[in-house]
This record gives sequence, C-alpha cells and structure tokens, in this order.
Amino acid sequence: MYKVDEIILYDTEGVCKISEITEKDFGGEKQKYYILNSINKNGMTIYVPVDNEKQTSKMRKILSSEEIFKLIKNMPNEDMIWIENDSERRDIYKKIIQSGDRRDLIKLIITLHYHKDELIKQGKKLHMSDEQFMKNAERILHDEFSHVLNIRPNEVVSFIVNELKSEQTN
Repeated sequence: MYKVDEIILYDTEGVCKISEITEKDFGGEKQKYYILNSINKNGMTIYVPVDNEKQTSKMRKILSSEEIFKLIKNMPNEDMIWIENDSERRDIYKKIIQSGDRRDLIKLIITLHYHKDELIKQGKKLHMSDEQFMKNAERILHDEFSHVLNIRPNEVVSFIVNELKSEQTN
C-alpha cells in the first residue's frame, strides 16, 4: 500500500503526489481512495480506488537517480523495436506506453527517432500515430526524469545525450 506524501507515477498522467487516502462517496457507495495530485499538471486531481487492482496497478514507484543513471548507461545496448505491420506496431506500442516500463519506453523513443530520421532522408514523414506514440513515451519519461533529477523536462534529452557521451569516453 502506498502512503500519503509518496511521489509515484500514475498511468500516462506522469508524476503525482499522494495527497491523502480517504473515504469518498461516489455514486452512493463509500469507498477508500488514493487522492493523487499531478506534480506537473497544476490542479489535476485523480481518484484511485484503493481496492481496485486494475486502477492501482497503474500506480508505480518512481525511479531513483541511481536507477536512472543505470538505465542510461545500458541504453546503447538496447535493440530497436520497429515493426513493419502498422496494426501490429500500434498494438505493441500501445502496450509499451500503458506498461510504463522505462527500458521499453527508451527503446521505443530511440526506434521512432531513428525511423523518423531515415524517413526524413527519403523526403517522407513519420506516421501520425507513431509521432503520437513517440510524444507520449517522451512525456512519460521526461516527466519522471526531470522530477527525480531536478531538471526541466526540455533538458532531459540533452542530459541523456551528455551521459551517453561521458559513458563512451570512460
């Protein structure tokens, strides 16, 4: 069970703080809820029923700075996950976004950036759905990394690139 004041990730909404755990009456039935307040989306409040496994499974502990550095250190060894079949690719990418697995999110971002660069060389554009998957994955990862590392979300990519460069020189 999570605790009040704990910082977590919730689904695709990003970093949230558990402001309270309380009973609420929605629809005539009292139930215990986690009250989540988004850290980066001012004013957004999310109510998660404590006893609803489907909803609570979307709550994840945030990574520590050590875990983030380790993840970045292992990034060059990650395989890309490009899938030619549009429908199959959408299904798999959707599952990756929903899972929130940071390693898979990084692989997804790297894959889509690489594919986008290749398409641009051919005078083409990335499919709109792939572009959306890339933005969602980046937002989730940037939200968490910026919070944990105390940097702005738009600094996350340059931070990762700099860390990768320093790993290559060591």
